[in-house]
Amino acid sequence: MFSGIVEDAARVVALRGDRDNLHITLQCSFANELHIDQSVAHNGVCLTVVELLPDNCYTVTAIRETLDRSNLGLLREGDLVNLERSMKIDGRLDGHIVQGHVDCTAECTAIEDADGSTYFTFRYPFDAEMARRGYVTVEKGSVTVNGVSLTVCDSEKDSFRVAIIPYTMEHTNFRDFRVGTRVNLEFDIIGKYIARISSLA
Repeated sequence: MFSGIVEDAARVVALRGDRDNLHITLQCSFANELHIDQSVAHNGVCLTVVELLPDNCYTVTAIRETLDRSNLGLLREGDLVNLERSMKIDGRLDGHIVQGHVDCTAECTAIEDADGSTYFTFRYPFDAEMARRGYVTVEKGSVTVNGVSLTVCDSEKDSFRVAIIPYTMEHTNFRDFRVGTRVNLEFDIIGKYIARISSLA
């Protein structure tokens, strides 16, 4: 489990295809603290460390299902990836409950200066059945965008906005977003459970 508080924006240093899998090697500030089999969220996708390398690098493997459902298949060498190690059981939940299971991708459709912060608008494919199951945003609710826990504003059935403060812009890959950038979304797990229980009532 994660909290959506990004620890580092790591640089992709190598990509290697292996049949339907993609081996992703990254360089990050805490690579020397990792161990094999550890879970780390990459743009919000929980992946397992499979190799530790020199120069603060390590490798994870994404399978076809992950590549189809997330933006990891779009990565190129030099790209930044938001990283978060799994929560400690005695730690503070500074963001919200994040599973590391991406639900879908969304497209950045607008970027607006907000006199100190920045508004980003994202649009995702609307599906009425999935919405009934809780795969939606709600005003002032939580959503995870590329692994970052954020508060929703201007929630619509297929889009929403978030406000990014300068610190988040500087320390995550939001600083590289442009209109058209594809991001990973994980909707709030509590909303999904409530929707599921309500459907059985």
